Amino acid sequence: MDRRKFLTKTAVAAAATAVTLAEAPNVIAQQRFQWRMSTTWTPALDVLQGAAQRMAKMVDDMSGGRLKIQVFAGGELMPPFGCFDACSQGTIESFMGAPYYWAGKDAGFQWFSAVPFGLNPNGMMAWYLYGDGLKLWEEAYAPLNLVPRPGPSTGVQMMGWFRRKINTTADYKGLKMRIPGLGGKIVAAAGGTVVLTPGGEIYTALERGTIDSCEWVGPHDDMKLGLHNAAKYYYYPGWHEPGTTAEFGFNKKAYDALPADLKAIIDHAGVRVQELQRAPEAEDGVQEQGRARQARRRRAEGPQEARRPGHQGRVGEDADGEEGVRVNQQVRKGIQRLAAPLGGRLPRPGRQSGLRTWGPQLGAPYYPRNRKKSARTICGNAIVIVSPISCSATNGTTPR
Repeated sequence: MDRRKFLTKTAVAAAATAVTLAEAPNVIAQQRFQWRMSTTWTPALDVLQGAAQRMAKMVDDMSGGRLKIQVFAGGELMPPFGCFDACSQGTIESFMGAPYYWAGKDAGFQWFSAVPFGLNPNGMMAWYLYGDGLKLWEEAYAPLNLVPRPGPSTGVQMMGWFRRKINTTADYKGLKMRIPGLGGKIVAAAGGTVVLTPGGEIYTALERGTIDSCEWVGPHDDMKLGLHNAAKYYYYPGWHEPGTTAEFGFNKKAYDALPADLKAIIDHAGVRVQELQRAPEAEDGVQEQGRARQARRRRAEGPQEARRPGHQGRVGEDADGEEGVRVNQQVRKGIQRLAAPLGGRLPRPGRQSGLRTWGPQLGAPYYPRNRKKSARTICGNAIVIVSPISCSATNGTTPR
């Protein structure tokens, strides 16, 4: 072979190879992570346990499978309240619970869950994200090798289930009640005995008389635990937890080992779960505001017959045309009659402890679709009564 032709062909082949390599995608193998998350919830709690599963799915989808979190309900991998220590020690990489469960570690943790007569869910999130609340929370958990993130909020809760009727705060004396957090401090100050029990064990304790009363969340979650079958009296509002926020916790070493994009994905997923959990309440509020705007517009435009020829106004339509507000007012009057013998009155609608805030939470995330159903209809045969503490502690008014 001609030496010159050989060198020419070799050069052409080398150039072609170089072009091919230059056009090939720059593929770098990315590290994958497999985490385990244990919660304090029983599998029956589809809202709370479902939030952990939703968060794990979001992380999986957004990371393209690079970070997978296997979720275990309380009792499946470890005892419900064992997840905090397990995550702190690195046995698992993450957990879901509520900060006030760990008051035995540090009493200050309780403030990151809920404060009696305090902030609603929006207020709590504003504090976490824009008021250095999360920064303070991170500092509190740092000695335990944990990174906290806000989880979903239950909204304002019900006061709880009682085996006997509570007429005054004096009836709390000698009462054994399952109640965590700062609300438990108030019950103890009233003479009660505070018991902390995981959600999955409340029904057994209440049914057997180990405790006389308990609080959990609201009708949807409470009925999932069967609490309406163990006690007759159901009190509201949950003055002790007006904006309870759950938590996602991560082992600090495991969290720090993640690349920046996966950390951002985890943080975003937690906030997104919080938003989705509050979506029904937000949707309900937006619809109510829309009805109010329409009512104001109708009043400004004059009578219906004048502005809409041929239209005969609905019989019984209220002056404002705000159906949701009218329903709230009707329920409110009934509750006020119950509160009258106690010398108390309810806060005005629109306040944090008022019926507008409480109402959407009545049926957990499902109440807005059943606005006209009464509390008795939603809660079975339970007798729903206003809580004496909610009236007497504020002298019938909402704290400002």
